Amino acid sequence: MLSLLAQKVKHIDWVIVASAFILTALGITTMYGFTDESGYGSRQLLWLAISLVVFFVVSQFEYRVLRKTSVVIALFAATTLLLIGVIFLGNVVKGSQSWFSLGFASFQPTDFAKLTLIFVLAKYLAKRHIEIAHIRHIIVSGVYALIPTLLVLLQPDLGSALVLSGIWFCLILVSGISKKHLFLVLGGAAVSFVIAWMLVFAPYQKDRIKTFIDPLSDVRGSGYNVYQSQIAIGSGQMFGKGVGFGTQSRLEFLPEHQTDFIFAAFAEEWGFVGVVLVLALFLVIILRLLRIALASGSNFELLSILGIVFLFFIHIVVNVGMNLGIMPVTGIPLPFMSYGGSHLLTEWIALGVVMGMRKYERIAHKDKLNYEFLGVE
Repeated sequence: MLSLLAQKVKHIDWVIVASAFILTALGITTMYGFTDESGYGSRQLLWLAISLVVFFVVSQFEYRVLRKTSVVIALFAATTLLLIGVIFLGNVVKGSQSWFSLGFASFQPTDFAKLTLIFVLAKYLAKRHIEIAHIRHIIVSGVYALIPTLLVLLQPDLGSALVLSGIWFCLILVSGISKKHLFLVLGGAAVSFVIAWMLVFAPYQKDRIKTFIDPLSDVRGSGYNVYQSQIAIGSGQMFGKGVGFGTQSRLEFLPEHQTDFIFAAFAEEWGFVGVVLVLALFLVIILRLLRIALASGSNFELLSILGIVFLFFIHIVVNVGMNLGIMPVTGIPLPFMSYGGSHLLTEWIALGVVMGMRKYERIAHKDKLNYEFLGVE
């Protein structure tokens, strides 16, 4: 029995699992320190238990099936239908119609759409890595990314739309896009931003972008969140105020301290030392995921794992940046630490997928094409 169990889990990178678990535990510990009545910590603890079970189940799947076009297209179609459905049937939470209410819990399809997009792009780009210099492949892959991005913008959820766009951009970048086409993509992004500013962005989203340029210009209005976040982080100093003694979050000065600004709430209680610990754990996860990607058995696994790396990286950079006041407030959660069942479950599923793909890695004879994506000889 023990030997069978060991065989089932031998492909799991326990350093990644331990790092993600510690990050989740630190987030839950911070939530428990808010107030006794909030219940955030207890609910997130339940989601952690569910996520761990799902992680181990997902890590056992046969992911070579995702190389089949029919399977990937079916996933993409199902996700697209969910994104369309939530626009008409979803619940409105804080101005965004992004959630399906299941009674006992809420479900946000946008989180799973990010994973689906990664598999779709990995499938498409892996088959066309030699022809990626042709602009038609950039356009077609861009259309795949544009569909969920537009549906998410209609909710409206600017943060998730930026993540979806960022995943596409990063994947075509490592797939060998030419400099000429790169400038065309960047130019198209600039034009799209101007159009979105005039026709898509809600007034509060425009205010957030203006606040990003000058966070302290309106500390009583759109800049209030960032201002309070900076106060919380600064007041943590070297060793923090201690768990449960963060005044900015406990006294409700810091808005969304369990989700968007969990980093600031954590920094206030754990200080600079705690922040270094959190960033170090994220770095461990990113580096070990990159190591697994470079040892992958095919270009599909390589791009899929790199897509998951980009997913985590974008979330980390944007969330920490907006807590520090150097990025716009977009409502993007901090991986593993922010409150929310949908995103936590998705993050552990993503790790489970990586562990499942790790079964196919080749250590002694790596596919040389793997390194062509990264420009390495």
